[in-house]
Amino acid sequence: MEAVKKTFSWQDLGVALYLMAAFVFLIVPMPSLLLDVMLALNMSIAFAILFNTLFAKEVLDMSYYPTILLFTTIFRISLNVSSTKLILTTGDPGNVVTTFGEFVGGNDLIIGGIVFIILLIVQFVVINKGSERVSEVTARFTLDAMPGKQMAIDADLNTGAIDDAEAKRRRDKIQEESTFFGSMDGAVKYVKGDSTAGLLITGINIIGGIAMGVLRRGQTFSDALDQYVVLTIGDGLVSAIPSLLISLSTGILVTKGAKQADFGPAIVGQIFSSSKVMYMAGAVIALLGIITPLNPIIFVSLGALFIIGGRMMQSQVEVETVEQAAAAEEETSAEEIRRPENVVSLLSVDPIELEFGYGIIPLADVNQGGDLLDRVVMIRRQIALELGTVVPIIRLRDNIQLNPNQYIIKIKGVQVSEGEILFDHYMAMNPGYVEEEITGIETFEPSFHLPAIWITEGQRERAESMGYTVVDPPSIIATHLTEVIRSHISELLTRQDTQNLINNLKESNPSVVEELTPKLMGLGEIQKVLQNLLKEGISIRDLLTIFETLADYSATTRDTDVLTEYVRQALKRAISAKYFMADETTSVVTLDPKIEQEIMGSVKQTEQGAYLTLPPDRQKAIIAATEAELKKLDDLGRNEIVITSPIVRIYFKKLTEDYFSDIIVISYNEVENDVELQSIGMITA
Repeated sequence: MEAVKKTFSWQDLGVALYLMAAFVFLIVPMPSLLLDVMLALNMSIAFAILFNTLFAKEVLDMSYYPTILLFTTIFRISLNVSSTKLILTTGDPGNVVTTFGEFVGGNDLIIGGIVFIILLIVQFVVINKGSERVSEVTARFTLDAMPGKQMAIDADLNTGAIDDAEAKRRRDKIQEESTFFGSMDGAVKYVKGDSTAGLLITGINIIGGIAMGVLRRGQTFSDALDQYVVLTIGDGLVSAIPSLLISLSTGILVTKGAKQADFGPAIVGQIFSSSKVMYMAGAVIALLGIITPLNPIIFVSLGALFIIGGRMMQSQVEVETVEQAAAAEEETSAEEIRRPENVVSLLSVDPIELEFGYGIIPLADVNQGGDLLDRVVMIRRQIALELGTVVPIIRLRDNIQLNPNQYIIKIKGVQVSEGEILFDHYMAMNPGYVEEEITGIETFEPSFHLPAIWITEGQRERAESMGYTVVDPPSIIATHLTEVIRSHISELLTRQDTQNLINNLKESNPSVVEELTPKLMGLGEIQKVLQNLLKEGISIRDLLTIFETLADYSATTRDTDVLTEYVRQALKRAISAKYFMADETTSVVTLDPKIEQEIMGSVKQTEQGAYLTLPPDRQKAIIAATEAELKKLDDLGRNEIVITSPIVRIYFKKLTEDYFSDIIVISYNEVENDVELQSIGMITA
C-alpha cells in the first residue's frame, strides 16, 4: 500500500475522473446546473490548451497533445449528448446553452443558424483541413529527415563536438518528434470527426426537438421551431466554440516554424520588423482613404499610425546603430589593449612544417640560388598525382635553436623525423653491387636509413662512374619530406579536404554524390574510408569508383572498415598495377586457412568498430611465423607481400602493422586475373 500511495497522485485521479465523467454523462441524465458547470469547465480547458500551444517553446512541450485531443473530444461529445437529452426531455438545458442560443445567436433562428454554419465552415473547411494536411506532410518529412539527423548526430559524436549522453538525448528527441508527428497525423482525424458529429447532432436535435414539441407537448410547428431550434443552435454553438479553440490549437502546434521560439514576439517581429514596410503599408492605406469612397477618417488615421510607427522604429534602429558603433569602437580599443590576436596566432598549428638551422638557409633562399621551395611545390604535385589528395601547405621556417645543418619535420606541430646534411657535400649510396669503396664521412640516408657516405664536389664524378647513387642536399631533404608525408597522409586528410574532393566530383558527377551523401554516409564516414585507403598507400584519385562502390554497399553496412574492403576490391586494377608486374611472376607468402579462421573467430564488433581478442601468446606466435616467412622474401629482394582471404585481410593488417612497417597485405579479390603469383611460403603457427 505504501508503494501505491507514493505512485498515485491527484493528477492521475483528476484525469481518471475527467475521462470517467465523459462516459457517465453519456448514460446518466445530468441536471441543468451540473451541465452549466461542465460546459464552463470544457470551455476553460479549451482556452488553457489554446494558450499552452500558443506559448509552447517547442512542439515536444505538448508531446501528449494527441491524447489530450482524444480526451477533450470524447468529453465534449458526452456534454453534447447530455444537453440534447435535456433539450428533448425538459426543454431547459441550462443557463449556458440558453444564453448562447439567445445572446450569441441573437435569439433569432436565422441569425443563430447563420452564425453556427459560419463557425462550422471555418472549423471544418479552413482550420481542420489545413491542420490535417500540415500534420500529414510534417509527419512524412520528419520521418524522411530521421536518417540525415541521425548521421549528423553521429558526425558530431565522431568529431567530439558532443558526448555520448548528449548524442543519446538528441536521438531520443528525434524519435519522440517522429512519434509525435505520426500520432498528430492520426489525431487530427478526431477533430475532423468531431466537427462532422457536431453537425449531425445539431441536425438530429432540430428534427427531434420539433417532433417532441409537436407530438408530445402539443405545440404548433412554428412554436416548436422557435423554441427547439434556438436551443439546439445554442447547444451547437456552446460545443462548436471549444471545438474551434481545440482545432485552432492543433493548427498552431503543427505549424510552428521554429523549434524553439517565443510565439508572440516572433510573429510581431516578423510582421512589423521593417520601417520601410510600415511606411509603404501606411501610405497605401491612407491613399485608399483619400482617393476612394472608403471612410477617410478611419483609413487616413490608420495609415498615419503605420507611418508614425515606422518612424519610431527607424529612430530606434538609428539609436541602436549608434550604440553598436560606440560599443564596437570601445571593443576595438579594448582589443588593441588586450591584443588577443597575438595569443590566437600561437594557437594555430601548421599541418606540415620543415624547420632548419641557419646553415641550410641558402638552400631555401631563391636569391642565393636555392631551389628547395620549388621542390616543395613539386612534392605537392607528385602526391596529388600519386595518391589523389591535396597536401596541405608546407611551412618552411628557420630555427636558430637547431644545429646549423640540422632540419626537423613536424606533423601538426609535433616532430616526427629529423635529419642532418653537410652543406657543399653530396651523399653517395651503394646500390648493392659496387665493390670498390670510396672515402668520405659515413652516415645514414634519413628517408630509408640506408648506409651512405658524404663526399665532396670533387669526388662526385668518380663516385657516379663507380656506380654509386649520388644525391645533392636539396634532393635529400625533399625525398625525406616526401616519405614523411606519404606515411602521414591519412591523418593530414581533414573533413574540409574531404568536402573539397566531394565538391570537385559533384561538378562532373552530381548524381552519385547526391545519392551517397548525406543520405547514406556522413562526411566523417567518407573521410574515414579515404583515410583507410591512404594509410595503406592506395590512391583515392579515382574518386568516382570509390563513391559508386560506397553507394552500392553503404545501405547494408555502416562499418567503414568493411566499406574500405569493398572499395579496395573495386580498385583491384590499380592495386595490382601498384604491386605486381603483368609480365612476370611475383613471389608472395600466404596465410594458413586455420589462422584465418582463428582470427575471424576472435573479431569482436562494437559501436566503435571491430577489434581482435586473440590471446597474447597466439599473437606472438603469428607474428613470429610472419617474420620468418617475410625473411624469405627479403632474402630474394622482393616486396613483403602477404595474400589472404578478403574477409580476414583488414584484421591481419591491423595485427601486423605495428610490427612490420613495410608489410603489404592483399586479398585474393584485389588481384587481377592476369597476375601470376608464386607462393614461397605459408604463415602457420
